[in-house]
Amino acid sequence: MAMTIDPDMCTACDDCRPVCPTKSIQKGKIFYTIDASTCTECDGHADAPLCVDVCPSGCISPL
Repeated sequence: MAMTIDPDMCTACDDCRPVCPTKSIQKGKIFYTIDASTCTECDGHADAPLCVDVCPSGCISPL
């Protein structure tokens, strides 16, 4: 499974990108995106996806 970012809610704050252990989060033209092929939902790194914990707008959810 992977996480996804709702583009309508993303504020491009950059809080999520630095905490991603697989570097799956990238900055797009307006909002951030998550590469589903590399996102592991932080399996092996944390008990829950770290990006969800730090996202102030609540725009990150399972794909």
